[in-house]
Amino acid sequence: MENGKRDREDMEVQAAPRKPRVLLAASGSVAAIKFGNLCHCFAEWAEVRAVVSKSSLHFLDRLSLPREVTLYTDEDEWSTWNKIGDPVLHIELRRWADVMVIAPLSANTLAKIAGGLCDNLLTCIVRAWDYSKPVFVAPAMNTLMWNNPFTERHLCSLDELGITLIPPIKKRLACGDYGNGAMAEPSLIYSTVRLFWESQVRQQS
Repeated sequence: MENGKRDREDMEVQAAPRKPRVLLAASGSVAAIKFGNLCHCFAEWAEVRAVVSKSSLHFLDRLSLPREVTLYTDEDEWSTWNKIGDPVLHIELRRWADVMVIAPLSANTLAKIAGGLCDNLLTCIVRAWDYSKPVFVAPAMNTLMWNNPFTERHLCSLDELGITLIPPIKKRLACGDYGNGAMAEPSLIYSTVRLFWESQVRQQS
């Protein structure tokens, strides 16, 4: 009887689906001050790891992140690599993640991704990404930067890769201007990604 109960419990554990693995990334925008909030939103539902660019650290409070979320910076990229065969961080993170979310996506990082540049940990992950897995971006920039013709061209390049845009919103920006370009609220980014993921799971079941 005892063994039978243990077997049933083992089967239930094995049958339970694992949490989705979400890689959250922040680039250099004032909206990175909301990155901790974004991590908390996702950490209640998914396994979360975080990647941040050097410039995002000007705005991001590391202490605002959930304790269970590991934060990776550019300095971590090669710090543990010594010889051929050692793990490469941007490849390991790409393999680990089911979904990548870049929020905020700055004008600079948008341009880098559109041009295929990979000069930091974040952009190396994007360049090495398996596009059978979803990527979401939530841009954040000044209104005139958002309306710049380059932005539309760069977004078209991301669309060709299959990257999903979570559009910015109109509000008073950090620079004092009023207009479109503010990052979508963390709760909206979270709900958008979760709804997409759960719809994919239902289709596969």
